Amino acid sequence: MIRINLLPFRATRKKENVRQQIIIFLLSFIFAVLIIFYYNWKLNGKIHTLNTRIADTKTEVTKYDKINKEITNIKKKLDILKKKTDVIKNLESNRREPVRILDTMTNMIIPQRMWLTSFEVKDAVIMINGIAIDNKTVADFMTRLEGSKLFTGVNLKTLKQQGVEKNINLKGFEITCNRQKVAINKAKK
Repeated sequence: MIRINLLPFRATRKKENVRQQIIIFLLSFIFAVLIIFYYNWKLNGKIHTLNTRIADTKTEVTKYDKINKEITNIKKKLDILKKKTDVIKNLESNRREPVRILDTMTNMIIPQRMWLTSFEVKDAVIMINGIAIDNKTVADFMTRLEGSKLFTGVNLKTLKQQGVEKNINLKGFEITCNRQKVAINKAKK
């Protein structure tokens, strides 16, 4: 009978199976390493792209911050300019009003019998201080003020005797009145 020794065949087959498993393991490992390197390369590319975009965005933000500061300064200057123009418009619209009040006041004064010592206008209230020869002159002046279209609410605050020289006694007076609002609106137009 012929005997065949199968042991070397099994051993060689076993060795070949081990070799195949090692090759499959090494190929799988190399493939896994290649995939990891490729994924790492892709992520680094994305990180680089995002860092570039972040840097560009920061430069744009600083540029826009400068522009925003300039706009804020321009707005402040425009507000100041608007306030100045409003003041100028207000002064322009009211520039004839004091002349009109003084002109009316000079027509109200009784010549040679009274004199104004001070005249003050605050908003719509007018305060008049003066000297008159007698009480009747002050009363006539107040009647003239009430009869005019420019003044309302004429009130005598004080009336007292003042000595100017040894023999001359005059009446010092203080009168308050209000300007008509209609007259102010006409002056603005």
